[in-house]
Amino acid sequence: MAAGRDEFLKKLLATFRVEAGEHLEAMGSGLLSLERTTGAERTEILERIFREAHSLKGAARAVSLGDVERLCHSLESLFGGWKANRVAISAASFDLVHEALDLLAQLVSADAAARTTSPRLDGLIRKLDEARRADVSSAEGGGRDVRPPLASEAARSTPSAEAPALASLAAGTIRVQTAKLDSIMRETEELLGPRLAAAQRVLELRETRTLLENWRKHKEGGRPVRRFWADETSALLEQRELSETDSVFFKSLDARLAKLEKNACADQRALAGIVDNLLHDVKESQMLPFASLAEGLRKLVRDLARDHGKDVELVVHGSDIAVDRRILEEMKAPLQHLLRNAIDHGIESPRVREEKRKPPQGTITVAVSQRDNRIEIATSDDGTGIDLSAIRAAARKLGLLAGEDIDALSENDLLSLIFQSGLSTSPMITEISGRGLGLAIVREKVDGLGGRIAVETHRDAGTTIRVDLPLTLATFRGVLVAIGERRFMIPASSVERVTRAAVAEIRTVENRETISLDGRTVSLVRLSDVLELPRSSAAPAGYTQAVVLGTGLDRIAFCVDAVLSEQEVLVRSLGPQLARVRNVAGASVLGTGEVVPVLNVPDLMKSAARPAVQPSRTSEIAAEAEQQSILVVEDSITSRTLLKSILEAAGYSVATAVDGIDAYTQLKTHPFDLIVSDIEMPRMDGFDLTAKVRADPSLADTPVVLVTALASREHRERGIDAGANAYIVKSDFDQSNLLEVIRQLL
Repeated sequence: MAAGRDEFLKKLLATFRVEAGEHLEAMGSGLLSLERTTGAERTEILERIFREAHSLKGAARAVSLGDVERLCHSLESLFGGWKANRVAISAASFDLVHEALDLLAQLVSADAAARTTSPRLDGLIRKLDEARRADVSSAEGGGRDVRPPLASEAARSTPSAEAPALASLAAGTIRVQTAKLDSIMRETEELLGPRLAAAQRVLELRETRTLLENWRKHKEGGRPVRRFWADETSALLEQRELSETDSVFFKSLDARLAKLEKNACADQRALAGIVDNLLHDVKESQMLPFASLAEGLRKLVRDLARDHGKDVELVVHGSDIAVDRRILEEMKAPLQHLLRNAIDHGIESPRVREEKRKPPQGTITVAVSQRDNRIEIATSDDGTGIDLSAIRAAARKLGLLAGEDIDALSENDLLSLIFQSGLSTSPMITEISGRGLGLAIVREKVDGLGGRIAVETHRDAGTTIRVDLPLTLATFRGVLVAIGERRFMIPASSVERVTRAAVAEIRTVENRETISLDGRTVSLVRLSDVLELPRSSAAPAGYTQAVVLGTGLDRIAFCVDAVLSEQEVLVRSLGPQLARVRNVAGASVLGTGEVVPVLNVPDLMKSAARPAVQPSRTSEIAAEAEQQSILVVEDSITSRTLLKSILEAAGYSVATAVDGIDAYTQLKTHPFDLIVSDIEMPRMDGFDLTAKVRADPSLADTPVVLVTALASREHRERGIDAGANAYIVKSDFDQSNLLEVIRQLL
């Protein structure tokens, strides 16, 4: 166990070094840009290098590099002072920061024995802290010294010769054991033998074909075949009739072909063995243990739990299971969304858990298991479970289905609605929840990887979300179908079943053809119609074949002319010119050499559900915005002007107020569709304004969005208590987020 742990730590440290090189390169280039720029551009650069220092500090903490963490903390504090205009930016401070980056590069690359606390480190941290405490007024003229460093100063700020070239490390690299590379090289060299054998078989086939062609020409021309056949049968030809010569010829030809077939089969087996071994080793070189992703998730859970005033432990099972690196990268964001959802919606606060006679500490379990060539990632929590009545209410409010249809949904179908974009049961929109996008993103990613997702929930016992994925992205199983003379491949992981439907039993419901499967009505669409291809002219003989795709509410049967086979498929890219073709994910080459499109199942489902061309959503939003007015409440003229310009650019009619009292006065004299308000304001703050709006019957339904610098959990909870619909922290402010929140609330 100890040896395995040490090996894992080595791998984790190697990953950290690559990441650290990226952060150091970004900070170094940012500092050089900062030296050359003035004015508004500096704000963006400062924000970028501040975030890089913060990210490197967090990564160093994860691998227990305390010296790197301490130095990054001092840098982060200094950059924070620069951002807030509390600390002078001078040539001396540039030199100091470059020296710190030089030392960071050495600390990151050093081994454990050389990575010891040194007087240089302590002295540099002390200088950075002193620079941070220096007031702006201490700079010449009481302002910032924007003078670029002198040539000699710039030379001193350049990393020393012994500093490692971490910045040159490419982001898209992985570490592969030399033993694996040696094995791949040996197998590649062994391909030389089958290549030469294949060339020999081509020569033998050419000779046999020439022999047969010459025999045919002589036979058709009525000329004796002695001239070309004499080399092998001259003695026989002198003694026997022509018919006997034909018999000898065919026996000889049969022997040649039998030998050729035997040799070709041996070559095929040898080549298949080498290629299979080579493919296996190449796949192995792309595999990483799930633990490489799990370590980052632990910190996320700890930080989110603290922000929410909860006590949560993350337990990971199966972290040693190796998964395709590309799948791990694609699943990083979906897993983060699932964990956020579990903490925000699932795990209760310690007080509530004790009232339910649960341990005060909640538990989230991520269990990874492997079955054949697929893996399952199950994320479970022991929280409150999913409130099905809240899902029904949110779905009804969003207009996903008619009221009577929602009431008739089974539990499984109702749970599938949580993956619909825009659906959320959160009482307020914050920077981490409430937008109804998290689980929709999870579903989209899983679909894109050829996976499946399922939900189980039990009231006050918790929720489990299971994601089933292929182990690698190199190959997958596909179902080959035909539409007329054309063939298409459908990922088998998305095929629920293949069925035959009696033409007489096809019913039309609300202008859509349907069939009955397991007592349920399922939409039936023609794949040719979805792909905009002409229908086959051959009429079905009493039955039609259909491939049922998807699960739950999204289950749709696609009518095809024939289901041909199921086989292993290698997906090839369509190239940059066709990087995103609707309904097509790529292409594959069959054993016959025929190139067939590989269909994109999520696209097919959308195309089948909405066959008509939809109007641009942007145009819809703009049309809606023309009729809607927003009141911006902000005491800072700069922030007020910024918010007003953003909202007016989006097409909204905008009025402004300087504080809560001014806002409430305007609300009583003019109707507004939504309020965007700061919190910290004179006379009446945003909390009191929100409470006053909720207490007024004529204004109680007006949505309120709080945009503030107050980021603590207590302030968020106070916003919820006051009745705010959304809470956006200015440090994380993104105008697209604000506009998306407003669109949802309106």
